[in-house]
Amino acid sequence: MGGCVPSGRAEKHTLAHGDLILLASETSFTVTEIAALYELFKKLSCLIIKDGLIHREEFQLALFRNSNKQNVFADRIFDLFDADHNGVIDFGEFVRSLSIFHPNAPEEEKIAFAFRLYDLRSTGYIEREECGYHLTKSVLVIPYKLEQLREMVVALLDESNLCLSDDIIETIVDKTFVQADSECDGKIDTDEWKEFVHQNPSLIRNMTLPYLKDLTMSFPSFVMNSETDDEGMTSEMVVHAKANDSS
Repeated sequence: MGGCVPSGRAEKHTLAHGDLILLASETSFTVTEIAALYELFKKLSCLIIKDGLIHREEFQLALFRNSNKQNVFADRIFDLFDADHNGVIDFGEFVRSLSIFHPNAPEEEKIAFAFRLYDLRSTGYIEREECGYHLTKSVLVIPYKLEQLREMVVALLDESNLCLSDDIIETIVDKTFVQADSECDGKIDTDEWKEFVHQNPSLIRNMTLPYLKDLTMSFPSFVMNSETDDEGMTSEMVVHAKANDSS
């Protein structure tokens, strides 16, 4: 890339040892792993705008090598990482959110995060059909009619490079509600979701990323090689992630 664009809104680019200790006490990462994550974060937060923060376009660029690709799944992950909803991800949000995907993170945290992923409108329920919202690349919010769970299923299938017919997708969604909606009220609450996941643990399989258990071993170049360019850094992250996840 030709370098990132300077911004007036800049975060500090140094991390105090006390910050490392605090984040380690709040997450499943060690102090050393958090230091490794910080090196990665600095690279990602400078992919487009040099302000020490990860913007939505930078997040998508890290995942797809394309900042303009629209994807419901990527948008939802970004929104959940952006805990204070200010449109960017700071380092604390990055570490705390990524910690949920750590192999040592409590299962309950993974279940809760997955529920929030599907609860697009933050109503406290996963709803079969509702009036939702679509975030365009111009950050304009437009209401439209959607089937919430179906939208996420399609996005997840797209990320897995699976192509299924609309009828099969509808069958998946229908069966999910038949099994999970024990109260038969057309929506899935947190208790129903927990029970459903306990019966179908594969639902949160992707909530665990094995390579996060030892970042200094999984991504040594992130920590040791400061000369790697931004594109190479992002590419290596994705390649290592997929390789470790499939093993």
